[in-house]
Order: sequence, then structure tokens, then C-alpha cells
Amino acid sequence: MGFYIILGAFALLGFIVRTRLKNKFKKYSKIPISSGMSGREIAERMLADHKIYDVQVGCQPGQLTDHYNPVNKTVNLSEEVYHGRSAAAAAVAAHECGHAVQHATAYRFLEFRSAMVPVQNLSSRILNIVVIASFIGAFTFQAFPFDMVLLLIIGVYTVFTLFSVVTLPVEFDASRRALQWIDEHRIVNSQEHGMAKDALKWAAMTYVVAALGSLVMLLYYVSMFLNRN
Repeated sequence: MGFYIILGAFALLGFIVRTRLKNKFKKYSKIPISSGMSGREIAERMLADHKIYDVQVGCQPGQLTDHYNPVNKTVNLSEEVYHGRSAAAAAVAAHECGHAVQHATAYRFLEFRSAMVPVQNLSSRILNIVVIASFIGAFTFQAFPFDMVLLLIIGVYTVFTLFSVVTLPVEFDASRRALQWIDEHRIVNSQEHGMAKDALKWAAMTYVVAALGSLVMLLYYVSMFLNRN
């Protein structure tokens, strides 16, 4: 019962934050910036300003699907951001380029998170196997001691939590770089800067909720293990 209460609480909190983010993005997407630059133009200019010439800026479908891919060095912007000339588009485009700058300058938290990706993916597969096996009854007290299963789950959530926590400075730093750059280069005025900052704040909150959720689940399973022993 405790598991489902925690899961439900953080699912609701995540939904509230994501809804708030979408509403903020929708609101600020309607407000054109004084410089009149599109998300693509902002991204290309920020990369060039940091002397990064091996990163391509591309457009992809979807809403809030923007991301930087360090593997093929691409800044992938959603159509609304790529073509948009709004405070929201400026914030998101500059934020994703902030990750490219982190990569180019060997930002240690980004490097650590990138190194953890294979471990994170493996942990996700392990958890899926545990869940599926639990449904079909493969994990019984006779076949596998429950404490062993708990320790496996604790190990998985330890990885999830560490990955989520390391993600926080990566995202906050990218936003800091973005806001500083668009302000210094007069991409936005003071009012538009406030909108961009607000949009990025709510984007960051999604990562905060994810980190808290992972931490609480980890503590829940650790508590369960300790109570059994």
C-alpha cells in the first residue's frame, strides 16, 4: 500500500508540474521577443559565439521534445522552438545550446551523467524484468529470497537516484548559461528575460520532482529491508 501511495503522490505532483510547464510555455510562446530572432537563429549564434562549429541545429516534431545529443553533437529543437520568435523559444533554444557548451568545455557533471547512461539503461531493464517476473510469479520465497529481491531493487533505485541528482546541476547550469548569454547579447529585454527565466524554472522543476521521487522510493525500499532484518 505504501508503494502505491508514494507512486500516486509523485505521479500527481509530476502531472501538476508538467501541466504548469506546458501552460507557461504556451503563454510565453505567444509573446514575440524584441530582437525578432528565431530559436534556430539564437541557437546557431550562441554556438558560434562559443566557437562551437561541430554541432548541428535541427528541427524535430513534437512539443517540448527539445534536447542536445552529445553522441552525434546535435541540438534538436521542436518545431515551435525552431521557428518560434518568442521568449519561450529563446529560452529553450539557448538552454539546449547550454548543454552543447557544457560538452565542449568538459563540464564534469555532464561527463559523469553521460558515463552513467549505460548503467541507468541496464538498471531500467533489470527493474522491468523484476516487475514482469513478479506478475508471472517467478519470484517466490522458495525460488529467490525476498531480501535478495529487495537488495536488487535497492541497487536499481540507487542508480536511478544518483542519475537524477547528477542531472540537476547539469540542467541548472545549462539554464544559467542560457539566461546569461541571451541577456548579455540583448536577445531579450528585461521583461522577456523574466519570462525566459520563469519558463526554464518550471522545466527544471520536472527534474527536481523526478529526483525526489527516486530518492523517496529508494528510502522506502531501504526501510522495508531494514524492517525485515
